[in-house]
This record gives sequence, C-alpha cells and structure tokens, in this order.
Amino acid sequence: MQVLKSAAIGLALLVSATAALAQGTGSQGYFQVYNNTSENTVVGFYTNDGSGWSDNWLSGPLAPGESVQAEFLASTGNCAQTLQVGWLGENDDEVLDDPIDIDICESSNVYLDDNEIYFD
Repeated sequence: MQVLKSAAIGLALLVSATAALAQGTGSQGYFQVYNNTSENTVVGFYTNDGSGWSDNWLSGPLAPGESVQAEFLASTGNCAQTLQVGWLGENDDEVLDDPIDIDICESSNVYLDDNEIYFD
C-alpha cells in the first residue's frame, strides 16, 4: 500500500484491494474512488482547488475493479475541487477525461465508469 501527499489540499490516496475499506464520508476525512470499468485502467488522478492542477496522485495504475481511498491529512482545505482522470490509452499514453467539479467534503464515493464519472 502506498501513500501520496500534497501540501495543496492535504489529501492522500491509498491504493487498496477491490474490497472497500472502512466506509466514511468526506466530512470524516476520507472518501473512496472506484474504478468500475470493465476494461479501462486509471493511470492519473488530478485535483485542482483553483490554484492549478496537482501532480498525479496515483503511484501506479488502478485496474478495473480496484479502488483507492483518499484521505485528508490537513484539518483545513478547500472542499470545492475539480478532478480529472487519466486513462491508459491504446499506445500506453494517458487520455484525459473531461474535468468535473466535486465537493470532497460532502462526497463519500467517486465512481469511474466506462462512460461516466459521478459521486455521492
């Protein structure tokens, strides 16, 4: 399991197995990101709190059926974020999805499906 940190929003992503870790909400300091695709691998996960795009949170690919737990490490930060996902392309390049806005303090789960990214 690997932990990544960012000073910008104080968030870490922990690569986990397919089973979800302890369920919680963004307001409790963490949320779960699920790759629900049947064949697509996530190679990038980026956030932007208005000050510019973060580095890639992932240290390795997130295969179909796997999940990642995101955890806030700082007690303060901007809840309003824009996120963008990078998918593994046919030529082993990164194909970026359209950015979406998310309130990471209100969200418990982010779902990456074949043709849709949504959260609750």
